Order: sequence, then structure tokens, then C-alpha cells
Amino acid sequence: MRVYFLSCAPAALKLNGLYLGTVDGFERHVELDKTDKILAEIIPADNLQPLNFFLDEKFFKTPPKFADVYLMEGDALVYIRDYAPKDIELKVIYQTRFAGNLVTVFSQGNLYLTIEGAEYSLTNLSPQFAKLSAEVKTLAGRNVLALSAGNKLIIISEYGKVIFSNTAEEVEFGDGLKICAPFETCTAAKAECRFSYDGEELTLVSSRTIETRPPEDEILHFAFFESVLTCGDFKKYLADGLLPKAKNLKSYLGNFISVTVPTEKFYAVHGEAFAAGLVYPVSENLYEVKYFAAEIESGKISNIYPVE
Repeated sequence: MRVYFLSCAPAALKLNGLYLGTVDGFERHVELDKTDKILAEIIPADNLQPLNFFLDEKFFKTPPKFADVYLMEGDALVYIRDYAPKDIELKVIYQTRFAGNLVTVFSQGNLYLTIEGAEYSLTNLSPQFAKLSAEVKTLAGRNVLALSAGNKLIIISEYGKVIFSNTAEEVEFGDGLKICAPFETCTAAKAECRFSYDGEELTLVSSRTIETRPPEDEILHFAFFESVLTCGDFKKYLADGLLPKAKNLKSYLGNFISVTVPTEKFYAVHGEAFAAGLVYPVSENLYEVKYFAAEIESGKISNIYPVE
């Protein structure tokens, strides 16, 4: 089988002690037999802890917490998404008292948020929160604490609960919460969402997806699959003959969670089809990639079918 390697940070790759080069955001691959139980060593830069594990049948069925595995037509992609830092000194980044709760953001290797009040909670944070801003806001007549870091937003209620934690480019507090959240799509799509608030939790009231730029002709099929995923106006990509079946497309494609570009090997085997890989969750950290292709006539999609 062919195994592709990706890493969230530049790292050296060794298999059975043999140095094979570096892995990072660009795919590197090797050919191996998963029944051979090969020792893999990943040594990252930036003073992060190295990782070692066996590439065997168990690994490809139950990946460790630091890795995501994607199964693709008998091959696999291994994404190392988490390294433990060597520096585990406790550092308080932000601390305040809010509505009887002690709210603390601190680093101890990774970043964490703790809320101590009537209850206690511990939440992992993204690295962006190493630099944050905090402000008490009014939402539906009640105070909330908003923690912002880049395009990340966390909202904490007066009861010490995290009621919102997501990406948000534009935020408006008032009778309800309004946000604009970007998607990583080829049309730079954004979701405009409005939530109501009852003092304890947010409830989604309305949502619409807006594509901010048109796709190039050669990636129109990617834009279509991403539009289905993000609940956009995917019907605009369909030819008239396919429109009556539009309501069945989501059930036909299933509950995929992302769209990927096929590998070089895929095109070598299947030819230059207008295809995309749809990613489906199997279990924790384990995913399956299924390929679907589109037939395009006069700039519209006239047929969609699985590639086998």
C-alpha cells in the first residue's frame, strides 16, 4: 500500500531507523506492507517532542490521538496533527473574575481554559489564544464574557458555561448573536448565522452560506461538492436535467465532512476525471475517502457518480 505523510509542523521522518526526509504540509509517500509492523519515528522542529509508533494493521484501524488516518482505495494518508511541547512551564496568560466565576487561560505545554465557579471545566484551546483580548458583552440583556483571538471566539455565560466556541470573522452582540464564519473553500464561502439566547444556551435561528467569488472552470466540481457540504446554493451548479434530483443529493452523497483533492495515483489509475474525494468519519481519528466524479456540459454538472 502507498502511505502518505503530512505533519502540522516540519519534521524528520524515519522508518525502521532509515531517514526518509522531512514531512510538512506537502504530501510525502512511501510504499509499504501494513502487515510488516514498521517502526515510524517523527522528529519535529521548534523544540517539540518526537513521536514513535508502529505502522501496522492496528495503527490503521485505531490511530493514536496525535494522528488522523484517511483510508483511500487501499492506500492511506497519515496526518500528524499534534506534538507535545518540551516546555511545560505553567504560564498564566489571562485571568479574571466574571459573574462569580474565576476564568483562567494558561499554558502548560498546550493552551487551556479553566472556569471555576459552581462547577469546574477544563477546555483545550487553539494556539491562537496565546494572545487574546477579553471583553464583557451584553447578549439578550445578559452579560457574557467574550474571548477573542484572531478569528476565533469563545463566549462564556454568567453560569460559567462555554456557550460558543468557533471561528467568527464578524460578530454582533445584541438581542441575539450574529456572526460571519468563513469556510476554507475554493469560493471563499462564508456562513452568516443568527442565534437566540435564553441566558443558558444559544439556539441557531437562521443561517445562510454566501460564496464570495466564482470558481474557475477546472475546479467547478470542487465548488459544487463544497457547496453541498456547507449548505450553499449548490443547485446553481446543476444542469436542468439534474435539478429534479437535487433534493436527493445529500442522501446520495452521505454525511461527508470535507472535500479533498485526489492523489496523483488516483489520476494515474482512473484518468483525468472531474473527481473529488469526500471524507467520511469511521471512528475516532479514522476516516474513509470515497471518490465521486462529475460530468460537466456547458459549464453545468449533468451527472454525478462514484468512482470505483
